[in-house]
Amino acid sequence: MIDFSIIVPTYNSANTIAKAIYSVLMQRDVSLEILIIDSLSSDDTIPILKSFDDDRIKIISEKDNGIYDAMNKGIKHAAGKWLYFLGSDDELYNEFVLPKILQFSRESQAEFVYGNVLIKGHVLWAKNKQVYDGIFDIKKLLTKNICHQSIFYKTSLIKIHHIQFNNQYPVCADWDFNLKCWSINEFSYTDSIIAIFNGGGSSSNFTNDNFSNDIVNKYIEYFKVTSYLKLRHLIPADKQYQLLAFKKFKWLIKLDRILKTIYKN
Repeated sequence: MIDFSIIVPTYNSANTIAKAIYSVLMQRDVSLEILIIDSLSSDDTIPILKSFDDDRIKIISEKDNGIYDAMNKGIKHAAGKWLYFLGSDDELYNEFVLPKILQFSRESQAEFVYGNVLIKGHVLWAKNKQVYDGIFDIKKLLTKNICHQSIFYKTSLIKIHHIQFNNQYPVCADWDFNLKCWSINEFSYTDSIIAIFNGGGSSSNFTNDNFSNDIVNKYIEYFKVTSYLKLRHLIPADKQYQLLAFKKFKWLIKLDRILKTIYKN
C-alpha cells in the first residue's frame, strides 16, 4: 500500500495548481498518489497538471456539487494508508512534511494526526503569518475547527466508518467531519507546520454556516452523550442555548437556573 493519498479539489486553478502539486512531488522518501478531483475547469488547470507527466497524478474531471462533494469522491478513490486534503492554492510547508508525519505515525501508532498551518493573507479566523492553532481538545474543537490542511486521516478508519463530508454544510463540512472522526479516536498532535494556507477560499471568508447551530446536537449524536453535567461544563457559553432543544435536559437546565439564582443571593 502506498503511504499517502493527497486529494486536491480543483476548479479553474491554473494560477496556483503548479505550486501546490510541486510541493507534494518534492516530498522525500514516501510513496504517494495525487488525486485531482476537478470540476470541469475551463482554464489551463488540466493541461498544467498533464505537463508534469507523472503517473502519481491521477485526474478525475467531471461535474460535482462543490468542494466537499469533490473531497468525498477523493476518499472513494484513495488507495493510500493516509488521507490528506490540500487546497489547490495551498502548499505543503517543505519537502520533509510527509516523511516526518510517516515517522510520527509509526512511533505513536496514531490513527489521526494533526499539526499546524502557516496563514498567508487575510482570513476572518486567523491573522496573516499566524501559526494556527496548536493543541486541540474536544472543548476547543467545539469552539473552532482544526484546519483540514493540517490533518492526516487513516484511510481504513474513514472507510470502515463510512465517514463523509456532509454537503448540507457548504462551509463547515470539514468541522463536522473532524468532530465525527474525533468521536472515533482523539487526534494526535505533532508540533510542526504542515502547510501554508492561503487566504481567499470559501473557508477563509466565512466562519460559520448552519453547522454552528447544529454543533451541540452533532456532538451529542456522535459521542452518544447522556450526561447533562458533562455537557454543561463542556459546551461553549455561546452555544449553551442549543441544549434547550433536548427535552430530557430541560428540567436539569431549569434546576441549574434555580441553583444559580440561589447562589447569587
